[in-house]
Parts: sequence; C-alpha cells; structure tokens
Amino acid sequence: MENKVIAKEYVDKIEIPLRLPSLNNYINECRKNRYAGANMKRQVEEDIMWYINKLPKYNNPIQIHFHWIEENKKRDLDNVCFAKKFILDAMVKAGKLKDDNRNCVTGFTDTFEYAKESKVVLEIKEVLWL
Repeated sequence: MENKVIAKEYVDKIEIPLRLPSLNNYINECRKNRYAGANMKRQVEEDIMWYINKLPKYNNPIQIHFHWIEENKKRDLDNVCFAKKFILDAMVKAGKLKDDNRNCVTGFTDTFEYAKESKVVLEIKEVLWL
C-alpha cells in the first residue's frame, strides 16, 4: 500500500519584517574573523525568533513557501533566499520544529517581489501521511 501525502487545508502564515542578510553578507562576516559569522548568525536567529514565536509547534513534517520582498534589485535572488537557513535554524532553536532535516521539512518554494520595505512572508503547511 502506498502512502499518500496530504497537506493541511489551512496554512500558518507569518511575516518577518526584516531585511535578512544575504549569503554575501554572511560570507563577508565569516572572513572578518573566526567568530564574526557565528555571532551574526546567532543575532539574526534571535531577531527571527521574535516573530516565529507566534507559530505553533509542528509535530508532523512541514512544507514552507518563502515569499521574499526586497526593497531594491541590488541583491541576487539566490543570495536573498539563503536566509532560509537562518529561519529554519531559528525554528528549531525556538522549539517549533524538531529538526530541519528532510524528515521534518519535506520541501520549500520561493517567490520574489519588490516593494518599499524588505521582509519575508512564510506560509507553512503541515504534511499528514495517510
């Protein structure tokens, strides 16, 4: 018998109204000294936790849609969406996810938009196996 994947009918949606660091920002911090990159990551995760604390704890695997809103077109899209690493790690540290491995996060998608202020909107579906 084959398992079917069914996502919840509703989506948990949360906005993180921050311009998160890009991959280039993170690499530059890591090159400064051996602690700068780790300090940056810790601070960004703490900032993210202020917003994700509103989310429930997910006991089942999840799928996440990241909607990245950038204030300008200066950063490459792949550098912008690197920040999902900070978001997923913050979700684990905040106790919202057991882990961010393939068993707990079964997939994600990204879309991009430009507006006055940078932010990211998360749409999270819990995956139920039947």
